[in-house]
Amino acid sequence: MAALGLLGAVLVGCGEGTAPLARTDGNASPTAKAAPPAPAAKAAPRPGTVPTAPPTLAPGPGGLTPVYARRAAGSPNSAEKVVALTFDADMTADQGPRAARGEHFDNPQLIATLRRLKVDATVFMTGRWAEEYPDQARSIGGDPLFEIANHSYSHYAFASPCYGLPTVAGPDMTADVQRAFDAFRDAGAANVVPYFRFPGGCYDDAALRALGPAGVTAVQWDVVSGDAFAEDADSVAEQVLDGVKPGSLVVMHCTRSAAPVTERAIRRIVPELRARGYRFVKVSELMSR
Repeated sequence: MAALGLLGAVLVGCGEGTAPLARTDGNASPTAKAAPPAPAAKAAPRPGTVPTAPPTLAPGPGGLTPVYARRAAGSPNSAEKVVALTFDADMTADQGPRAARGEHFDNPQLIATLRRLKVDATVFMTGRWAEEYPDQARSIGGDPLFEIANHSYSHYAFASPCYGLPTVAGPDMTADVQRAFDAFRDAGAANVVPYFRFPGGCYDDAALRALGPAGVTAVQWDVVSGDAFAEDADSVAEQVLDGVKPGSLVVMHCTRSAAPVTERAIRRIVPELRARGYRFVKVSELMSR
Protein backbone atom coordinates (compact mmCIF):
# COMPACT_ATOMS: atom_id res chain seq x y z
CA MET A 1 0.00 0.00 0.00
CA ALA A 2 2.89 2.38 0.77
CA ALA A 3 4.35 1.79 -2.69
CA LEU A 4 0.97 2.44 -4.34
CA GLY A 5 0.61 5.65 -2.38
CA LEU A 6 4.02 6.90 -3.56
CA LEU A 7 3.17 6.05 -7.15
CA GLY A 8 -0.07 7.96 -6.76
CA ALA A 9 1.86 10.99 -5.57
CA VAL A 10 4.19 10.74 -8.55
CA LEU A 11 1.47 10.51 -11.22
CA VAL A 12 -0.97 12.88 -9.60
CA GLY A 13 1.99 15.22 -9.55
CA CYS A 14 2.15 15.19 -13.35
CA GLY A 15 -0.72 17.52 -13.99
CA GLU A 16 -3.80 15.75 -12.64
CA GLY A 17 -5.14 18.65 -10.62
CA THR A 18 -4.19 22.14 -9.60
CA ALA A 19 -0.54 22.05 -8.63
CA PRO A 20 0.63 23.92 -5.56
CA LEU A 21 2.79 26.93 -6.37
CA ALA A 22 2.04 26.43 -10.04
CA ARG A 23 1.45 29.46 -12.20
CA THR A 24 0.51 29.64 -15.82
CA ASP A 25 1.20 32.52 -18.17
CA GLY A 26 -0.07 31.60 -21.59
CA ASN A 27 -0.49 35.07 -23.03
CA ALA A 28 3.12 35.86 -23.84
CA SER A 29 3.95 36.09 -27.53
CA PRO A 30 6.70 33.83 -28.89
CA THR A 31 9.84 35.62 -29.92
CA ALA A 32 13.02 34.33 -31.42
CA LYS A 33 15.88 33.63 -29.04
CA ALA A 34 18.80 31.28 -28.99
CA ALA A 35 17.88 27.71 -28.18
CA PRO A 36 20.06 25.66 -25.78
CA PRO A 37 22.76 23.42 -27.22
CA ALA A 38 21.10 20.80 -29.40
CA PRO A 39 20.36 17.82 -27.13
CA ALA A 40 20.21 15.35 -30.00
CA ALA A 41 21.53 15.00 -33.50
CA LYS A 42 19.11 16.16 -36.18
CA ALA A 43 18.49 14.47 -39.49
CA ALA A 44 20.03 16.25 -42.46
CA PRO A 45 17.53 18.58 -44.16
CA ARG A 46 16.29 17.81 -47.63
CA PRO A 47 18.16 19.60 -50.41
CA GLY A 48 16.83 23.10 -50.88
CA THR A 49 15.28 23.31 -47.40
CA VAL A 50 16.36 25.35 -44.41
CA PRO A 51 15.76 23.78 -40.98
CA THR A 52 13.54 25.89 -38.74
CA ALA A 53 14.27 26.16 -35.03
CA PRO A 54 11.29 25.50 -32.74
CA PRO A 55 9.73 28.73 -31.43
CA THR A 56 10.48 29.74 -27.85
CA LEU A 57 9.40 32.57 -25.59
CA ALA A 58 11.66 35.40 -24.53
CA PRO A 59 12.93 35.22 -20.93
CA GLY A 60 11.05 37.18 -18.32
CA PRO A 61 12.42 39.94 -16.07
CA GLY A 62 15.81 39.09 -14.65
CA GLY A 63 16.16 36.12 -17.00
CA LEU A 64 13.23 34.14 -15.57
CA THR A 65 12.34 31.06 -17.60
CA PRO A 66 9.23 31.91 -19.68
CA VAL A 67 6.03 29.89 -19.23
CA TYR A 68 3.50 28.90 -21.91
CA ALA A 69 0.12 27.32 -21.15
CA ARG A 70 -2.04 27.78 -24.26
CA ARG A 71 -2.20 29.93 -27.36
CA ALA A 72 -2.72 33.59 -26.51
CA ALA A 73 -6.36 34.63 -26.78
CA GLY A 74 -5.49 37.76 -28.72
CA SER A 75 -3.29 36.09 -31.34
CA PRO A 76 -4.22 36.51 -35.03
CA ASN A 77 -5.26 32.85 -35.24
CA SER A 78 -7.02 32.67 -31.86
CA ALA A 79 -10.25 31.31 -33.36
CA GLU A 80 -8.51 28.55 -35.32
CA LYS A 81 -9.58 25.12 -34.09
CA VAL A 82 -6.24 23.60 -33.18
CA VAL A 83 -5.37 21.65 -30.04
CA ALA A 84 -2.11 20.22 -28.71
CA LEU A 85 -2.26 16.83 -27.03
CA THR A 86 0.72 16.28 -24.74
CA PHE A 87 1.72 13.08 -22.97
CA ASP A 88 3.99 12.88 -19.93
CA ALA A 89 6.25 9.81 -20.07
CA ASP A 90 6.94 9.60 -16.35
CA MET A 91 9.52 7.58 -14.48
CA THR A 92 11.31 8.84 -11.39
CA ALA A 93 14.99 8.30 -10.78
CA ASP A 94 14.37 5.70 -8.07
CA GLN A 95 11.80 3.52 -9.84
CA GLY A 96 14.27 1.23 -11.60
CA PRO A 97 13.66 -1.69 -9.20
CA ARG A 98 9.94 -1.55 -9.92
CA ALA A 99 10.58 -1.66 -13.66
CA ALA A 100 12.90 -4.62 -13.08
CA ARG A 101 10.03 -6.40 -11.31
CA GLY A 102 7.83 -5.95 -14.38
CA GLU A 103 6.02 -2.65 -13.85
CA HIS A 104 5.43 -0.88 -17.17
CA PHE A 105 6.07 2.85 -17.23
CA ASP A 106 5.71 2.91 -21.02
CA ASN A 107 2.61 2.64 -23.22
CA PRO A 108 3.50 1.40 -26.71
CA GLN A 109 -0.17 0.76 -27.55
CA LEU A 110 -0.94 4.45 -27.01
CA ILE A 111 1.87 5.48 -29.35
CA ALA A 112 0.66 2.95 -31.92
CA THR A 113 -2.88 4.37 -31.74
CA LEU A 114 -1.63 7.94 -32.19
CA ARG A 115 0.26 6.74 -35.26
CA ARG A 116 -2.73 4.86 -36.63
CA LEU A 117 -4.94 7.92 -36.18
CA LYS A 118 -2.20 10.22 -37.55
CA VAL A 119 -2.23 12.51 -34.51
CA ASP A 120 0.58 15.01 -34.05
CA ALA A 121 1.60 15.14 -30.37
CA THR A 122 4.32 16.23 -27.96
CA VAL A 123 5.76 13.73 -25.49
CA PHE A 124 7.24 15.23 -22.32
CA MET A 125 9.75 12.55 -21.38
CA THR A 126 11.88 12.10 -18.30
CA GLY A 127 15.49 11.17 -18.84
CA ARG A 128 15.05 8.12 -16.62
CA TRP A 129 12.22 6.93 -18.90
CA ALA A 130 14.47 7.32 -21.95
CA GLU A 131 17.17 5.28 -20.21
CA GLU A 132 14.67 2.52 -19.38
CA TYR A 133 13.09 2.45 -22.86
CA PRO A 134 15.77 3.71 -25.26
CA ASP A 135 14.32 1.91 -28.30
CA GLN A 136 10.95 3.56 -27.76
CA ALA A 137 12.54 6.96 -27.13
CA ARG A 138 14.47 6.64 -30.38
CA SER A 139 11.35 5.52 -32.27
CA ILE A 140 9.21 8.37 -30.92
CA GLY A 141 11.96 10.88 -31.56
CA GLY A 142 12.40 9.68 -35.12
CA ASP A 143 8.71 9.86 -36.06
CA PRO A 144 7.64 13.16 -37.71
CA LEU A 145 4.28 12.92 -35.93
CA PHE A 146 5.98 13.51 -32.59
CA GLU A 147 8.41 15.75 -30.80
CA ILE A 148 10.13 15.00 -27.50
CA ALA A 149 10.22 17.65 -24.79
CA ASN A 150 11.97 17.59 -21.42
CA HIS A 151 10.17 16.50 -18.23
CA SER A 152 13.39 16.53 -16.13
CA TYR A 153 15.70 13.58 -15.60
CA SER A 154 14.59 12.62 -12.11
CA HIS A 155 10.91 13.61 -12.03
CA TYR A 156 11.59 15.21 -8.66
CA ALA A 157 9.87 18.47 -7.76
CA PHE A 158 11.33 21.87 -8.65
CA ALA A 159 9.26 23.58 -5.93
CA SER A 160 7.84 22.31 -2.66
CA PRO A 161 5.35 21.11 -1.58
CA CYS A 162 4.50 19.09 -4.67
CA TYR A 163 2.42 15.96 -4.12
CA GLY A 164 5.05 14.37 -1.86
CA LEU A 165 7.73 14.29 -4.54
CA PRO A 166 11.39 14.61 -3.49
CA THR A 167 12.80 18.03 -4.33
CA VAL A 168 15.65 19.00 -6.64
CA ALA A 169 17.96 21.56 -5.03
CA GLY A 170 18.05 24.90 -6.82
CA PRO A 171 21.72 24.65 -7.86
CA ASP A 172 21.02 21.21 -9.39
CA MET A 173 17.97 22.10 -11.49
CA THR A 174 19.74 23.05 -14.71
CA ALA A 175 21.95 19.95 -14.45
CA ASP A 176 18.87 17.75 -14.00
CA VAL A 177 17.29 19.19 -17.15
CA GLN A 178 20.54 18.82 -19.11
CA ARG A 179 20.89 15.22 -17.93
CA ALA A 180 17.50 14.48 -19.50
CA PHE A 181 18.59 16.04 -22.80
CA ASP A 182 21.73 13.89 -22.62
CA ALA A 183 19.61 10.76 -22.10
CA PHE A 184 17.54 11.60 -25.19
CA ARG A 185 20.72 12.06 -27.20
CA ASP A 186 22.19 8.79 -25.92
CA ALA A 187 18.98 6.97 -26.91
CA GLY A 188 19.27 8.38 -30.44
CA ALA A 189 16.09 10.48 -30.28
CA ALA A 190 16.26 13.05 -33.08
CA ASN A 191 13.29 15.39 -32.80
CA VAL A 192 13.92 17.02 -29.41
CA VAL A 193 12.58 20.51 -28.69
CA PRO A 194 13.74 23.05 -26.05
CA TYR A 195 10.57 22.82 -23.95
CA PHE A 196 10.35 21.76 -20.31
CA ARG A 197 7.45 20.64 -18.12
CA PHE A 198 7.85 20.90 -14.37
CA PRO A 199 7.12 17.61 -12.58
CA GLY A 200 3.73 18.05 -10.97
CA GLY A 201 3.45 21.42 -12.68
CA CYS A 202 4.99 22.84 -9.50
CA TYR A 203 7.24 25.88 -9.78
CA ASP A 204 7.95 29.26 -8.28
CA ASP A 205 10.11 32.25 -9.17
CA ALA A 206 13.16 30.58 -7.62
CA ALA A 207 12.76 27.61 -9.97
CA LEU A 208 12.19 29.87 -12.99
CA ARG A 209 15.33 31.80 -12.08
CA ALA A 210 17.41 28.65 -11.49
CA LEU A 211 16.41 27.23 -14.89
CA GLY A 212 17.33 30.39 -16.80
CA PRO A 213 20.71 29.00 -17.96
CA ALA A 214 18.96 25.95 -19.48
CA GLY A 215 17.43 28.14 -22.20
CA VAL A 216 14.11 26.30 -22.19
CA THR A 217 10.49 27.45 -22.36
CA ALA A 218 8.37 25.91 -19.61
CA VAL A 219 5.11 24.42 -20.91
CA GLN A 220 2.05 23.96 -18.72
CA TRP A 221 -1.55 23.28 -19.88
CA ASP A 222 -5.11 24.56 -19.73
CA VAL A 223 -6.97 21.20 -19.97
CA VAL A 224 -6.43 18.43 -17.40
CA SER A 225 -7.42 15.00 -18.69
CA GLY A 226 -7.75 13.26 -15.32
CA ASP A 227 -6.23 10.07 -16.78
CA ALA A 228 -3.84 9.23 -13.91
CA PHE A 229 -5.21 6.11 -12.21
CA ALA A 230 -8.54 6.54 -13.97
CA GLU A 231 -10.54 3.38 -14.64
CA ASP A 232 -13.23 4.86 -16.90
CA ALA A 233 -11.97 5.85 -20.34
CA ASP A 234 -15.22 7.64 -21.16
CA SER A 235 -14.88 9.89 -18.11
CA VAL A 236 -11.37 10.87 -19.22
CA ALA A 237 -12.59 11.51 -22.75
CA GLU A 238 -15.52 13.62 -21.55
CA GLN A 239 -13.27 15.73 -19.32
CA VAL A 240 -11.02 16.50 -22.29
CA LEU A 241 -13.89 17.08 -24.71
CA ASP A 242 -15.62 19.42 -22.25
CA GLY A 243 -12.44 21.44 -21.67
CA VAL A 244 -10.95 21.89 -25.12
CA LYS A 245 -11.21 25.29 -26.77
CA PRO A 246 -9.39 26.67 -29.82
CA GLY A 247 -5.70 26.81 -28.92
CA SER A 248 -5.94 24.47 -25.91
CA LEU A 249 -3.06 22.42 -24.55
CA VAL A 250 -4.07 19.09 -22.95
CA VAL A 251 -2.00 17.14 -20.41
CA MET A 252 -2.24 13.33 -20.48
CA HIS A 253 0.13 10.45 -19.70
CA CYS A 254 2.11 7.80 -21.55
CA THR A 255 2.52 5.48 -18.56
CA ARG A 256 0.78 2.13 -18.84
CA SER A 257 0.75 1.07 -15.18
CA ALA A 258 -0.53 4.35 -13.78
CA ALA A 259 -2.68 5.71 -16.63
CA PRO A 260 -4.19 2.50 -18.02
CA VAL A 261 -7.21 3.91 -19.89
CA THR A 262 -5.51 6.73 -21.81
CA GLU A 263 -5.27 4.81 -25.07
CA ARG A 264 -8.97 3.93 -24.98
CA ALA A 265 -9.85 7.54 -24.20
CA ILE A 266 -7.81 8.73 -27.19
CA ARG A 267 -9.83 6.47 -29.48
CA ARG A 268 -12.89 8.55 -28.55
CA ILE A 269 -11.27 11.97 -28.14
CA VAL A 270 -9.61 12.12 -31.55
CA PRO A 271 -12.60 11.38 -33.81
CA GLU A 272 -14.96 13.55 -31.75
CA LEU A 273 -12.67 16.56 -31.83
CA ARG A 274 -12.08 16.07 -35.55
CA ALA A 275 -15.85 15.97 -36.06
CA ARG A 276 -15.98 19.37 -34.34
CA GLY A 277 -13.43 20.69 -36.82
CA TYR A 278 -10.30 20.50 -34.67
CA ARG A 279 -6.81 19.77 -35.95
CA PHE A 280 -4.08 18.26 -33.77
CA VAL A 281 -0.73 20.04 -33.57
CA LYS A 282 2.50 19.73 -31.66
CA VAL A 283 3.35 22.33 -29.02
CA SER A 284 5.93 23.84 -31.35
CA GLU A 285 3.22 24.55 -33.94
CA LEU A 286 0.74 25.83 -31.37
CA MET A 287 3.35 28.21 -30.02
CA SER A 288 4.15 29.50 -33.50
CA ARG A 289 0.58 30.43 -34.42
